[in-house]
Amino acid sequence: MQHEDDKVLLERFRDPAQKEKAFTAIVKKYQEKLYWHIRRIVISHDDTDDVLQNVFVKTWGALERFREDSRLYTWLYKIATNESLSFLEVQKRKYASVSVDDEESSSAYAATQLKAENNFDAKRLEWKLQMAIQQLPEKQKVVFNLRYFDEMPYEEMSEVLQTSQGALKASYHHAAKKIEAFLLDHIDA
Repeated sequence: MQHEDDKVLLERFRDPAQKEKAFTAIVKKYQEKLYWHIRRIVISHDDTDDVLQNVFVKTWGALERFREDSRLYTWLYKIATNESLSFLEVQKRKYASVSVDDEESSSAYAATQLKAENNFDAKRLEWKLQMAIQQLPEKQKVVFNLRYFDEMPYEEMSEVLQTSQGALKASYHHAAKKIEAFLLDHIDA
């Protein structure tokens, strides 16, 4: 049913008289899911809003060329993931000027962003989970978030990340093990 609704929205988008209304409907339909997907990657609400805006600007410009080889939401997740990772690369370069290790600078930047959140409480389990996720390499972080929070099937994840399902399953397994070890080390902290 959802896929059919997307087909109707895409048909309306291609009609010049309905283009803006159809795009508004697409934004309304997907903005919350994409917001939380992006937020789990970039952490900060303000940064998430900026990245989400960029996602929809890119979507507006590319939607006429969308070939429907994949589902609309899969395509949108791919754009959102790429925009989020590009944003993090820029932030990491800024932050890396004070850090020697590239991977360390990425984790340190993410941890700093997380701790800056208004409701951050390092003693609460959900914040410990987020701290554990932020320690992961970017690819594992994205795979874990898509699978754990968005419950995205590996087949669709494979389309979004352009990686084999086997590699994604391995990434998720490694991420889960690292998160488990982090939580066990920090459970009483």
